[in-house]
Amino acid sequence: MDSKQWFERARAVIPGGVHSPVRAFGNVGCDPFYVASAQGARLRTVEGRELVDWVGSWGPMILGHNPPCVVDAIQSALARGTSYGACSVPEVELSEAIRERMPWMERVRLVSSGTEATMSALRLARGATGRSAFIKFRGCYHGHGDSFLVAAGSGALTHGHPSSPGVTASTAADTLIAEFNDLDSVRAAFAARPGDVSCVFVEPVPGNMGVIPPEPGFLEGLRELCDQEGALLVFDEVMTGFRLGRSGAAGRFGIRPDLVTLGKIIGGGLPLAAFGGRADLMEKLSPLGPVYQAGTLSGNPLACAAGLALLNALEEPAYALLEAKGQRLEERLLPKLAGAPVVFQRVGSMATLFFHPTAVRTYAEVAVCDRDAFAKLFRFLLNRGHFLPPAQFEAFFLSLAHSDADLDSLADALAEGVASTFGVN
Repeated sequence: MDSKQWFERARAVIPGGVHSPVRAFGNVGCDPFYVASAQGARLRTVEGRELVDWVGSWGPMILGHNPPCVVDAIQSALARGTSYGACSVPEVELSEAIRERMPWMERVRLVSSGTEATMSALRLARGATGRSAFIKFRGCYHGHGDSFLVAAGSGALTHGHPSSPGVTASTAADTLIAEFNDLDSVRAAFAARPGDVSCVFVEPVPGNMGVIPPEPGFLEGLRELCDQEGALLVFDEVMTGFRLGRSGAAGRFGIRPDLVTLGKIIGGGLPLAAFGGRADLMEKLSPLGPVYQAGTLSGNPLACAAGLALLNALEEPAYALLEAKGQRLEERLLPKLAGAPVVFQRVGSMATLFFHPTAVRTYAEVAVCDRDAFAKLFRFLLNRGHFLPPAQFEAFFLSLAHSDADLDSLADALAEGVASTFGVN
């Protein structure tokens, strides 16, 4: 069967035909393709078509698909069992590896998804501080926990309003919205609930509204404000953790958060995530403390083995090579885009092409990007064998499996696609 037939079957048993909304390709005006297999930097569809993959399972495939070190680790672990419901060696080894690379994560708790990590970290922040409210940034995504599915009202002082049915107004009332790269909006949010803000929750480099670099001094300012207000600073590094460097975004920017959430790369492509931070905070979790959190499949031995193998392959030379690949793409692409109303933004091996005439630094600028133009570009690239995220406001990812020829081909295709979208010869 081809992808269209599989999608028809899927819609008969799955809401919208997909198990995660972005897979439906609704944002880009076409139906999804179905993957038969993946290897290195390429996907193969059920029709047998080969695509260069710039999504990388939304981040974890930093070595490409099926790297031998990860495959060998999974096969070895599989021979010993798939799940125990009891303590196992791999969960200790992976937790130690995380702490060694991120020493501010003095204690680590493994979970099964990024959403589980963020909702648990928020509960811990509230339980540790005895405060109800927290601050998040418009456009930053922290999973689908109720407290995070909130959009701002008119202005940073306004309490959030639910952005999904099923999120109650009382839950939304404890979510304060600030603007990324705007410290004044953070000060205003603190002032709206004096003495009642438990934490500031932030993607240090947003990737879920496209790649937005933090302005110089912004992350440092968050650290200072949290210290002044007695609130915790929580870095959501589900996306950036171990992608932007051996110590993630916190290490790259030299900021020490109180709590960190991780996902994607630490599972080596299998479902695994984590949260962790200061020992005095983490020891408020059960069974040591009163803040309850649990998970039947937490620390799954297959996922831990895969994640540990991947982390062991990611030392400084790997990150230097990823940076060089990002620079190569940028250097070949930017001259080709001169004069076009688009901007290419990159931090390390994460990047986004925004249909916006100037650099994008805030959610307000993200919101006015030309989504229809991006949809045309997506279809253009897919026809030329390149798979980018099917949404304007998502990062795409470089991997060590992408060759120089892949990078050059993408630069050419992006330039041609932009010219075609705007009718430029």
